[in-house]
Amino acid sequence: MASTHAEGHTARPISIVRLFDAPRELVFRTWTQAEEVAAWFAPDGFTVTDCAVDARPGGRWHVRFQSASGEGHREYGEFREVVRPERLVFTLTQQGDDGRTGPETLVTVALAEHGSKTEMTFEQTGFDSAAMRDGNTEGWRECFVNLDHHLTTS
Repeated sequence: MASTHAEGHTARPISIVRLFDAPRELVFRTWTQAEEVAAWFAPDGFTVTDCAVDARPGGRWHVRFQSASGEGHREYGEFREVVRPERLVFTLTQQGDDGRTGPETLVTVALAEHGSKTEMTFEQTGFDSAAMRDGNTEGWRECFVNLDHHLTTS
C-alpha cells in the first residue's frame, strides 16, 4: 500500500463510526486481548499468523497476517492511552515482507454505550498520501466486518 509520492502527512485521517450489537466491555476486549485481536484483525483474504498485545500505556503490540499465496504483512506499535472500557490510543506502523515500512500513524478508538450496543468511533492519522489512506480505509472496513461477525458469533 505504499505510495510513489509523499504528501508530508497531509492526507485527511480515516474516520469510521460503527455500531456493534455487543456490550462495550466486550468490544474493548476485542481490541486489547491477543486471542480476540487475532480473530478479526486482518483484511479479506488474509489470516492472522502471529499476535501479541500488551494493552497498557507504553505497552507494545503486533499482528502479522498472511494471504493463502504467502504474501505477508506486519502491523505494530505502542499504546499511548488505555482507558477501560472507553478509549484506546496507539501508534500503528505497517511493514510488508518486502521490508518496506510505512509511516507511524496514530489510531484512536472511542467506545460509547448505546443500551446493549456499542458505538465505535475510529480515527487514524499520519498518512503519507491519500492513496495510502484510502487503501487503509478499505482494509479497516473489511476488518470491522470481521469484528462484527466475531462479536455476534462468539
